[in-house]
Amino acid sequence: LLHMIAKIDRTLPVIFLDTGKHFEETLGYRDALAADFGLTNIRVIKPEEAALERIDPTGNLHQSNTDACCDVRKVEPLARGVAPFRAWLTGRKRFQAATRAALPVFEAVGPRIRINPLAHWTTSDQADYMRAHALRENPLVAYGYLSIGCFPCTQPVQPGEDARSGRWAGHAKTECGIHLSGLEKSLTDASL
Repeated sequence: LLHMIAKIDRTLPVIFLDTGKHFEETLGYRDALAADFGLTNIRVIKPEEAALERIDPTGNLHQSNTDACCDVRKVEPLARGVAPFRAWLTGRKRFQAATRAALPVFEAVGPRIRINPLAHWTTSDQADYMRAHALRENPLVAYGYLSIGCFPCTQPVQPGEDARSGRWAGHAKTECGIHLSGLEKSLTDASL
């Protein structure tokens, strides 16, 4: 998706949600893609320090309450990041998980529109596009990480498993919340 965006407008705002718990490889990948594509408007959104000090002072909240950890590190910061916009794009695809099988291209999220332009893509479509344009992939993919999030809550996926099965392994949790009702409530409460 970033490659497509760069072909249209390299100055389009791109939001990177820095949770403070990313793999070093992911941060390096972000920087490499920005350089490869000439993206000039990467907006790094982070959790508020005061909220982290209050809710996750030891940095170990993920061990006891993954939902609260995702709220403070992902949902609230992303709500702030997209608040100035009437719409935003995501790279989510239906093949990524059973919970995304019916993913629409357009979604109403509070007063805004979330656009999933690659929703209909298959794993083959993605691989073909990356190969056709000689695009690099996150180096963690080579180690079996097919859906990459924060390092404490992400594991490699076994062959044949759902791409997101390595996220919050051992928990019923399958989404961090940025694509669920928590973000919708935050954005509904925010003005345009």
